[in-house]
Amino acid sequence: MPRAREFACAVSCGCGKLIVVSEFCTCGAQLLPEARFCHKCGRPVREEPRAAEAPEEKPAAQPAPAAATAQEISFRDSTAVRVGFVAGVLAFVLGLLPSPFPVRALLLAAAGGFSVYLYGRRTGRSLTVGGGARIGWISGLFGFVIVMVLFTLNFALIAVLTRDIGMANFYRQQLSAMGMPPQHVEQVLEIFQSPVRLAGLLISIFVMFTGLLMAGGALGAKLLRRNEL
Repeated sequence: MPRAREFACAVSCGCGKLIVVSEFCTCGAQLLPEARFCHKCGRPVREEPRAAEAPEEKPAAQPAPAAATAQEISFRDSTAVRVGFVAGVLAFVLGLLPSPFPVRALLLAAAGGFSVYLYGRRTGRSLTVGGGARIGWISGLFGFVIVMVLFTLNFALIAVLTRDIGMANFYRQQLSAMGMPPQHVEQVLEIFQSPVRLAGLLISIFVMFTGLLMAGGALGAKLLRRNEL
């Protein structure tokens, strides 16, 4: 019978486990001490203990993408520009309604809130209060530009048509026909005849459109975010 020998496995893997190895291979060759393979036929003398498998490392959690609410609203955002134009047209139409100033101010603010709602419907994103104010400002700017374009065209057309009777007399007749008191008619004519007063009127219209729509946009964004929570 072939003899066997025992030795510690500390040489091969350091685990200290005793294994039994024959002194002769099945091919008849005498094995060298602590040999792992037969030097004649290459047959493994013993099974090598498997090293402990390292535990799988879980991939690190990827940081969540930045929320869409932090996206900056500007003229580089084509959706914001389109929404601002639509809300600006709406604000211009609401500004033409014959209503007291407080009611008109609420309508303009509502147009700013509508711009936030429309932007959310088209993009699926919710806006912060700052984002709502920015898109409201863009809408107000479009509304003011529409007012300026129509005002300039109207002013130029009337200047051509009233070449004979004079622009002041034409405005006086039109405003009187609308039922405006004579003292108010003269105040309006003074504004049109004074470049400084006319500039002040245009600045006030700009502040009214952009300021009220900004406030409406900020308030609309706050209310919509509260409803989503």
